[in-house]
Amino acid sequence: CSFVFCYLFSFKCSSKRFRCKLVSKMYLINRYGIVTYFIWSTGSYRLEFLENEAGAQRLISFLSIVFMKARIMMKKTIIEVQGLKKKFKEQEALAGIDFSIQEGEIFGFLGPSGSGKTTTINILTGQLEADAGTAHVLSKTVEDLKVEVLEQIGIVSDASGFYEKMSLYNNLKAYAMIFGVDMKKVDELLQKVGLYDSRNKVAEKLSTGMKQRMLLVRALINQPKLLFLDEPTSGLDPSTSRTIHDLLLELKAQGTTIFLTTHDMQEATLLCDRLALLHKGKLVEVGSPHEIIQKYNTDKKVRLEYVDLTTKTVAFEELQGGMDLSNVISIHSCEPTLEDVFITLTGGTLNV
Repeated sequence: CSFVFCYLFSFKCSSKRFRCKLVSKMYLINRYGIVTYFIWSTGSYRLEFLENEAGAQRLISFLSIVFMKARIMMKKTIIEVQGLKKKFKEQEALAGIDFSIQEGEIFGFLGPSGSGKTTTINILTGQLEADAGTAHVLSKTVEDLKVEVLEQIGIVSDASGFYEKMSLYNNLKAYAMIFGVDMKKVDELLQKVGLYDSRNKVAEKLSTGMKQRMLLVRALINQPKLLFLDEPTSGLDPSTSRTIHDLLLELKAQGTTIFLTTHDMQEATLLCDRLALLHKGKLVEVGSPHEIIQKYNTDKKVRLEYVDLTTKTVAFEELQGGMDLSNVISIHSCEPTLEDVFITLTGGTLNV
């Protein structure tokens, strides 16, 4: 695609040269099947448009959109799940779920305790065998996760253990030695999560928040392409949660794919590109937080706050009807939260 853009921006020198180069490069692109459909299905741009600069500029704008869509299409699928089922005796933990996660995405898996979140993680990491369905992680089936694949995965969960009698630093040093990672990298991670000054503390004497950050650092030692986080901020104070949030967003910017389970709706809205709502082993909704909220935002209202600190909830239409706002000091939209949507769909709650 970069070659095409080089030719596009050389257009001003010669329209004929531009036209020939464009045809040539369209052929190459078509060979790889990247943007054929987008270009030729429109029928809007014919080569004679390139006889004038305005037409060429419209085509350039169009192709810019095409290539943006092509890049999205070319993003690698990191996790692909189809028809995944799991039962424990008579209890159905997963009832044939389907979802996929793209490279560099933070994907939230939301649901109450017992809904199947941890079961899903255990299957995807090869710790538990599914009863039916297929699951691929990093282009490999979960039944075929060899060492070279597992080395690209990091995980933090309630079941993550550590050496209680060893210092925080020696816990991490043991893992760094396994992966052949220099301790300078560990020091950098400890500084990012605010644990460097506490590195010599015995692990069993660390606070809950410090233990959670230690486990997160340990999961990042091997610079994983895929990170599984099972309730990473559960029970943590707001400051520690914020530190972890900042680190996760930094990892996302670097291309790390993150599978995140959480009960915290604000956390999910803040961090997740897309999320799935899970209830009794079934996915009841999948999409971006904004898409899901707006899909169920049918009763459009706003809350007005007045100078005397009283409030009033009104419909959007009332604001458009010339309503007196002279004493209003703030206006807040009243769209549903993710938890509201979950309750609407299932009758249950997420905070259990």
